[in-house]
Amino acid sequence: MLNCGVDSSTSGSAQVPHPLTYFVAVPRPWLNRIELAFVFLTFDAMRSCRNCLLPEAAPGAELDEYGICRPCREYNPRALERAEALRQAREGDLEKALKACRGQGSYDCLVPLSGGKDSVYLVHRLKVEYGLRVLAHTTDIDIGPVAWENIRRAVDKLDVEHVVYRPSMAFYRQLFRWLLMNQEARGAVHTISYVYAPLFEGNALRVATEKNIPLVLAGYSPGQPLPERMEYEFPRLAISEVDWTPPELRASGEFSDADLGRFWNPKRYAPGIKFPRYLAPFHAWRYDQDEIMKKVVQLGLISSAKNASPVFSNYPINWLLMYSDLKTFGYNPYAPEFSELIREGKANKQYWKIMGKVVDFITLKKIYLGRHVTRHMQWLGLSDEDLRITRPSRRDWPDFVYQDWAKVAPRVEPAQGAAA
Repeated sequence: MLNCGVDSSTSGSAQVPHPLTYFVAVPRPWLNRIELAFVFLTFDAMRSCRNCLLPEAAPGAELDEYGICRPCREYNPRALERAEALRQAREGDLEKALKACRGQGSYDCLVPLSGGKDSVYLVHRLKVEYGLRVLAHTTDIDIGPVAWENIRRAVDKLDVEHVVYRPSMAFYRQLFRWLLMNQEARGAVHTISYVYAPLFEGNALRVATEKNIPLVLAGYSPGQPLPERMEYEFPRLAISEVDWTPPELRASGEFSDADLGRFWNPKRYAPGIKFPRYLAPFHAWRYDQDEIMKKVVQLGLISSAKNASPVFSNYPINWLLMYSDLKTFGYNPYAPEFSELIREGKANKQYWKIMGKVVDFITLKKIYLGRHVTRHMQWLGLSDEDLRITRPSRRDWPDFVYQDWAKVAPRVEPAQGAAA
């Protein structure tokens, strides 16, 4: 029998409501007992790692006869020592940056505020615990009502200044449509996210540069974005030397120079200008997903555990992206990210064991939050047949960026790493 009360098996001392509380507390015709049974009978047949829930269909999963994936089999607990040493090195760098940023500009730091639990909690920590002058910045693209409620509540509660930039929706409709019809090999989530995110990251950099704000601090959790793009800090040469305009958009001939100009390009600025650093503090601080979900509610920054859940606060178009990738690959593209957090003890296995099945079910059935699949396909004028992969993957940065990054990023010295 399903327990729809509080799940006591969360990591640490945090407790979050059982995920099905959100779906069955109020009767809804789309999710009756028969459908709940279907969720578990159908999705139990989709094998995943018994330890971290990594789907069998995910690249590199390679489940053995005991149902354990290759990453779990190869996981070395001693690697945690080196990971912790690296985290501490990053934390030391972050603390120095937070001290040095004071009084350099009109604000000490800028935080991209999406309305998710992490960005909300980050603003709280920076203002309340560190006493920094924080400018919250939101790029209003496809932000859902739950996220907007979280943003307004947090901004009012913390009394921070908040800038909202709302770009042309015609451009974003054209962009999303073209990208979904011309996905790269890693699918819809990667294709959209790694063009979409650079737009609001670039907006944040632009505002920070113009206002002489020394730090942009993002609420990325560990594993976000992909390590090849950023780990703790965006490579500094990626900010100061690289035009972020996606070459495939330029080559398509379908986007105007004005639209392509929306992407970050440091060459538009005068030589010698000082660009901000762009850091992810949750890559340096200790991170516990459940603890943050609990704290933002306790602090009154978000009204409920439901609104703190990433399932409810994420961008609505994500439902269409998940739908496309579920149909193409047979697994949810976010599953590997959460599996890694579970493997490292940073996310609640029982929560995601159930919520993952429910999310996949409502996405493929296009019901409840999954209705955003239909809404966005109608908005973009797309059918299932239009969602297709047409091109290979590409690296985010040129080789010289990665070479410099390896030299300057906080790291564990070889002797210390060997001892770990």
